[in-house]
Amino acid sequence: MEKTEELYKLILNHASQRINLTEEEQRYFCSLLTVRHLLPRQYLVQQGDICNHESYVCKGFLRSFYMDEKGNDHTLHFAFEDWWITDSTSFLMRVPATRNIVALEASTLLQIDKASLDQLYLDIPVFERYWRIMDEKSGIAQNQRILNSISMSGAERYEALIQKYPNLEQRMPQKYIASYLGITPVFLSQIRKSLSRTDIK
Repeated sequence: MEKTEELYKLILNHASQRINLTEEEQRYFCSLLTVRHLLPRQYLVQQGDICNHESYVCKGFLRSFYMDEKGNDHTLHFAFEDWWITDSTSFLMRVPATRNIVALEASTLLQIDKASLDQLYLDIPVFERYWRIMDEKSGIAQNQRILNSISMSGAERYEALIQKYPNLEQRMPQKYIASYLGITPVFLSQIRKSLSRTDIK
């Protein structure tokens, strides 16, 4: 089990790459955080519930997905170490979550709730810049994903994804990768076989 101080070092390193904080500000930030441990297949957020936290991944891997009325599973996002994950709309607007977030591996998170985050903005305004940077990065990635879905074939989207996240296939099952790419698992299998044959030549 990781010591809490070691977890704080991870999140403070993440923050220090984006904003400057005094030691007192660092301590105050950490005082607002709570540690959460998840087992594999344990839910962080369930569709229909209120998402009460922004969660920073210290260790592990989580998947965000939407379950439609027919029971089809649509992978929306994933998060591994040094990433934040939440249902932003539910968290900010206090409305029921439209997605599930589940741990695919044993995971350790640092969490902050809405009231604490609002207080943090008041007490240390530079954190508004920190979260703006996070939101901008997320928005850029989402826009690129939308563009890729329009302009690229399934095979091209798969290659781009694996090039960007080389270890993803070791951490997320193929059926979820296929769902994230908007293709069937059978088609993904065909793509992977085709690419492996190309590599052999």
